[in-house]
Amino acid sequence: MSEYNWTAGYPSRIPEKMPPKEFEMGKFHIVDLTKVLDPKTESRRCRLWRFNTGGSIPDFHTIMDLTSHLVTHCECPYHHDDNWASVAELPLTNFMGRGIYAVLDLPANHQITGADLEAAIGSRIRPGDTVILDSPHKIPPFTPATNSPEDHRLVVGADSAQWFADHDVKCVGFGDGVSIEDCLENVKPFHDILMAKNVTFLEVLENLELLRTDTFFISFAPLPIIGLDSCPVRVYAIEGVTEF
Repeated sequence: MSEYNWTAGYPSRIPEKMPPKEFEMGKFHIVDLTKVLDPKTESRRCRLWRFNTGGSIPDFHTIMDLTSHLVTHCECPYHHDDNWASVAELPLTNFMGRGIYAVLDLPANHQITGADLEAAIGSRIRPGDTVILDSPHKIPPFTPATNSPEDHRLVVGADSAQWFADHDVKCVGFGDGVSIEDCLENVKPFHDILMAKNVTFLEVLENLELLRTDTFFISFAPLPIIGLDSCPVRVYAIEGVTEF
């Protein structure tokens, strides 16, 4: 086997064209809701080492040195408590199903309440839903702008978590207009209340404006690695599935 190139870390070939973010497949409209991960610009730990194992046939492999919380990722209960389920312990059905999208037009830095959620989606929520929240107050997440004076995203806390728990959602997702990491007093109860019920989180999504409806089929399955707390995922919505 050839030597690893430990001085590498970024892809040597820059893609000339990225795939489309939305497309049609028969009667279905499909939207890729995933932020693309670029190791060269990623602020969190992300290194790639590509090497050829040698021999007469080219056989390239890549060593990935990644944190579990990169760009669009699914957070599982083990993220918050050693006794709760890791990624591989949750059934596949936890990562797919009916998704609903809600843009909350609320004042800057407003803490989302159960009453806000009831007004926005209470009439259409169902047990087992994945709910994606967003607002007009968008900033790029996981950057120096996070929790800075220019950060006006809405925030979640104990009251919104309890509303989701009472309505038996399976996952809560976030666009760039809602924060899940503003302060301990909000972050801890939001995780504690929901992850104790095996609710997962999707941070953070893009291309939500390409959705044509507010209800759709969604899938975001992580790699089933034992002991993994969270995992980058490819999230997509399929509009036009009759059951959803």
